[in-house]
Amino acid sequence: MDCPARGHKGKGNIQVHSQKDQRCVCQVCGQTFTVTKGTIFYRLRHAPELVIQVLILLAYGCPIQAIVRAFGLDERTVRDWHARAGNHCQQVHKHLVENTVHDLKQAQADEIKVKTQKGTFWMALAIWVQPRLWMGGVVSPTRDLNLIQALADKIKGMALCRPLLLAVDGLSSYVGAFRTAFRSKFPRSEGERGRCKMVAWQEIAIVQVVKQRMEGVLSVKRRIVQGAKDAVERLIQTTQGKGVINTAFIERLNATFRQRISALTRRTRNLAQQAETLVAGMYLVGCFYNFCDFHKSLRLKLSVGSFGHRWVQRTPAIAAGLTDHQWTPAELLHFRVPLPRWKLPKQRGRPSATLLQLTQQWAN
Repeated sequence: MDCPARGHKGKGNIQVHSQKDQRCVCQVCGQTFTVTKGTIFYRLRHAPELVIQVLILLAYGCPIQAIVRAFGLDERTVRDWHARAGNHCQQVHKHLVENTVHDLKQAQADEIKVKTQKGTFWMALAIWVQPRLWMGGVVSPTRDLNLIQALADKIKGMALCRPLLLAVDGLSSYVGAFRTAFRSKFPRSEGERGRCKMVAWQEIAIVQVVKQRMEGVLSVKRRIVQGAKDAVERLIQTTQGKGVINTAFIERLNATFRQRISALTRRTRNLAQQAETLVAGMYLVGCFYNFCDFHKSLRLKLSVGSFGHRWVQRTPAIAAGLTDHQWTPAELLHFRVPLPRWKLPKQRGRPSATLLQLTQQWAN
């Protein structure tokens, strides 16, 4: 962590130290490290191929008990791999998805009720409609304003100040959370004291789809809470091509998560034991969905002249411009999230000439 080259990529400071032991060396600080440093395979005794197979099964809804019986592993080992993969995928998602900003045009949000051995939890999810990209989620023991506000802040962190349609269900907390999140600080004038004023973003439309079942009859009410009707119709036409106000995209995403996380299946006996397990499973499934799985609605028609056409498959990450190819599970699990850049340590007095030289050399 004290190396000036920390956080840099492609600078040529990493060299092979031992091919037999699979170790590398940094030419700047002289420290050696194994090639699995920074991945989930660091200090694991089992073969990476076995770990990847187990995590693929977990990411597609296979119960842990079935994996234990099939591979002869200890249940605690499988849970440890699941936690490692969830933590790793959370860092990958934050680095590649949450740290980018886009012209979203339309986003949808919803919550899933989860039964655990310690009570009920709520998992709130959000989707960027146009590329079908999972934007992130929040897990909380209560379905309150704090849960919805945390999800709204995630959406706002990825959004440019452009016309945006936010589609949710009838939960009233969404309206206040979105209005609080989508604001920016207005700089104070000279001589003015106090806090900066918060100015609401323009052209933010909020719509709700309220579903009620009375005596076996389902009624659906669509209402515009904020924004003009023509602006809402224009954003729907741009992002969906056709249709009306709906939350169909986030509901389909909810179905995917219910299918792939065994603890979310309705009337299941495979209950989660703690919230950390839900968070790990959420990020593991979400990263596989974004980077490793083709989405049928995202495919493009490519003309091949007299031979007709063929379909080009795309993942949500490809459609969102985050990557240029479909990731394999091994590529996702081996991805190294860069560490934060090294900074000149704070100290009394003037820094030495060596520290100043290192700072200038690794400033960019």
